[in-house]
Amino acid sequence: MSNSARTDVSPAAVTEDSLLGGRVRFLQPVEGYRAAVDPVLLAASAPAQDGDRVLDLGCGAGAISLCLLARVPGLTVTGIEQAPEMLDLAERNAVLNGATDRFKPHLGQVEARPPQFEQGAFDLVLANPPYLETDRADVPESALKAAAHVEGEVPLTEWIEAAFRALCHKGKLAMVHRADRLGDLLEPIQKRFGGIEVHPLYSKPGRDAKRVIVMARKGVRTPLSLSSGLVLHNMDGSYSPPVAAALDGAALALGEPL
Repeated sequence: MSNSARTDVSPAAVTEDSLLGGRVRFLQPVEGYRAAVDPVLLAASAPAQDGDRVLDLGCGAGAISLCLLARVPGLTVTGIEQAPEMLDLAERNAVLNGATDRFKPHLGQVEARPPQFEQGAFDLVLANPPYLETDRADVPESALKAAAHVEGEVPLTEWIEAAFRALCHKGKLAMVHRADRLGDLLEPIQKRFGGIEVHPLYSKPGRDAKRVIVMARKGVRTPLSLSSGLVLHNMDGSYSPPVAAALDGAALALGEPL
């Protein structure tokens, strides 16, 4: 995820890491946004099927897209990314993973909603937007890291609107965000979508949720539902069994409706 002004990312400032237990080779900047658990869990839980056309809004270096393609190879994924440096890494990661025919990142701005993303052409939109409001955040010195974590001039409403325009009738939206911003997320989603599902992600048993994955559908009226959610870690800090499996490439179920 990124929403950034240009910042140089030289080859010396890039590491090659792996995701999904080595199934995905992943270049990412040493300084700036580095893929953590959230994009991997979003990809693992995304309701994608072979043949779907997927849009990754703010794709960054391509973590969500490439993890999803490792699980569901018969997709085509289009990425939109504002930072040229992150776009370059996404393109290089597509090559590294032999996915250039299935993952096609493009330079663009979420709020501009380029015409090619407004035709209702996508079955699924995924997004991992910046989590922090500008007036509440300590902005990191790295412009790429700041863009990944701080909203800046692009509020959540713009991400929701871009997703709505891009989706076909009954298309699906899936987003991961901070639990304490669930109200900010639901307000614009409820104006545009139905079939909303809220899935809390708990850091450990008995702890409050720190993250939520929210899913919704365009053109349906099904009421909002809340699931039992998912516990990420055991009390000893190790990953819970479903999360450990997802981090190795398995699909992830997010809990039963309450």
